[in-house]
Amino acid sequence: MTKDVLVSVKGLQFADADVRETASDEELDSIETICPGRYYYRNEGHFIVYEELVDGFAGAIKNLIRLRDREFIISKKGPVNVQMVFSEGKKTMADYHTPFGNILVALDTKKIRTEETQDDINISIEYGLEANYQFIADCNIAIHITSRPAI
Repeated sequence: MTKDVLVSVKGLQFADADVRETASDEELDSIETICPGRYYYRNEGHFIVYEELVDGFAGAIKNLIRLRDREFIISKKGPVNVQMVFSEGKKTMADYHTPFGNILVALDTKKIRTEETQDDINISIEYGLEANYQFIADCNIAIHITSRPAI
C-alpha cells in the first residue's frame, strides 16, 4: 500500500430488517464519501488519515481510521467530534458532538470483515445504531482504501 490513498466510505441504514431483502437502492438511506488520504502501518495496525468537507459545516472534518484485528475505530475532529469504536460482538458508546448539540450513540457491532491485498483494504461493518437509548436502524458501512497511482 502506498502512503497516498483514496478512501471511500459508503454507509447504508435499514430501519426495518425486512427492508434489506426487498428495497431498491433508491429506497435505502445511502451515503458515500470519497476523499484523498494518507496511509500508515504501525504497531501491527492500519492507520488512515483524511479530511472531508460536509455541506452546511464550516471547515473540514479531520478523520483518523484505526484498524487492528477485529476492532475498527474512527475519530472525527472539527465541526463534528466523536470517537466511534466498532468491536465485533460488543456494544460501545460514544458521545457525538455536533454544532446542533450532543448525541449519545451506541454501536452494537455484529460483524467486521476485512480483506487486504497489496494495494487495497476493504472493510465491511454490520452494526445496530442507537441514539439517546433509542434504536435507530441496522446499518452497514463499507470502507475501501486503495493506493493512489503515482503522478
